[in-house]
Amino acid sequence: MPFKNLQDLVKHLESKKQLIQIKEPVSPNLEITEITDRVVKKKGPALLFQNPTDYSFPVLTNLYGSLERIRSIFDIQELDDLGKGFARFLEIAPPKGWVEKLKLLPKLKEAANIFPKSVKRAPCQEIINTENPDLTQLPVLTCWPEDGGPFITLPVVITRHPVTGKRNLGMYRMQIYDKSTAGLHWHIHKDGADHYRESAPTKPLPVAVALGPDPITTYCATAPLPDGMDELFLSGFLRQKPVELVKCVTCDLEVPAESQFVLEGYVTRGELKTEGPFGDHTGYYSPADTYPVFHLTAITHRKDPIYPATIVGYPPMEDQWLGKVTERLFLPLIKQQLPEIVDMNLPVEGCFHNLCFVSIQKRYPGHAQKVMQAIWGLGQMMFSKMIFVFDKDVDVQDIPQVLFHLGNVDPGRDITRVKGPVDALDHASTLPHVGTKMGMDCTAKWPTEGYDRGWPELIKMSPDIVSKIDKIWNRLGL
Repeated sequence: MPFKNLQDLVKHLESKKQLIQIKEPVSPNLEITEITDRVVKKKGPALLFQNPTDYSFPVLTNLYGSLERIRSIFDIQELDDLGKGFARFLEIAPPKGWVEKLKLLPKLKEAANIFPKSVKRAPCQEIINTENPDLTQLPVLTCWPEDGGPFITLPVVITRHPVTGKRNLGMYRMQIYDKSTAGLHWHIHKDGADHYRESAPTKPLPVAVALGPDPITTYCATAPLPDGMDELFLSGFLRQKPVELVKCVTCDLEVPAESQFVLEGYVTRGELKTEGPFGDHTGYYSPADTYPVFHLTAITHRKDPIYPATIVGYPPMEDQWLGKVTERLFLPLIKQQLPEIVDMNLPVEGCFHNLCFVSIQKRYPGHAQKVMQAIWGLGQMMFSKMIFVFDKDVDVQDIPQVLFHLGNVDPGRDITRVKGPVDALDHASTLPHVGTKMGMDCTAKWPTEGYDRGWPELIKMSPDIVSKIDKIWNRLGL
């Protein structure tokens, strides 16, 4: 069963010795980061800082930082369990007429619990402050020495498209400027930024920020869903239970009822302010730039709220597991469009966008190049800076094996270079947002691809000897 809120999850993790409560006073200014970073690097537990210096709300970090906790949060045995049935979820859309409704009935019955449910009262509104809401009362972390200030690092930012009304949940960091304003860091490729561009310059765009809804809904704000797909549908699918929503008190948006805190406010198109620098998941500081200004109109929260935060920086960090959830969840969708793909690995060392290892069932000359180009055309996979394509028998999850087979390439023949959009945090590109990407064909070459010397066989022992030695091996106890 999905966890209803962070409080239930904290109790569960503590009972499984996967969470430690730290009662000693620790400052949100750099100190919580240093402790969390050390624990993450040691593959340690989640941390609940009960007494952040000068603040009254506890801080939770490293919630998603291990496979065991991911299994608990998503109620799975293996990461690949996430992808089962996901393709059917993506086929579910609101029907346009009675014929479509009849065709959709079997799928709707299967997914009856994915659609959000509105409620009138909610834990996230047990305390309401519209008179003097103050962002500086939250224990927001300053993570790294050169950061531009304290940053909210795990926000679920909710907006609606000003024309279509379609809702979006995104995770866009927020730098606290003062009591009532913050920078809203949404990249130009994101749906939130699109809603902002489409808003009228004279009419503020409502924004609500949920901090600490149930842990699956928080993850879904990071998921690269197809355009127009509501992240709350995905959360309902993964939870097999609808997300309960309550209407905000100062703006026309709905937020997850079980959130710890909700920040209500707005942005106005054209009002920008310098945000950053920020120590990012790339392992480098992303430079300062101008972003929209979020104006606070209300803070609501539970009576017993927990402030959730994540630390990003030099990998591995907690976000490696969120990246793996996305990789395994969306692989069936990618395979649906590219059935020749056997497996894919977006290694944490590549910061998710920099490196993509993919194995394929090669069927014709140039097949590897076709797969590269297709991947660059798939949503946020367009940001993949380097794609390496291997034969089907290469385990792309095994990095030593991947590196071994990388030695099979001839750079002059096997490298493909293209220009296109790159991630906004890519500091290596000559221009912001656009740069050069590389594909490398690491598959065995065929005569029809110009290699007529006969690709050599990989050294392997004969199966009958392996079977015989297996029995001897067990007796020897080696």
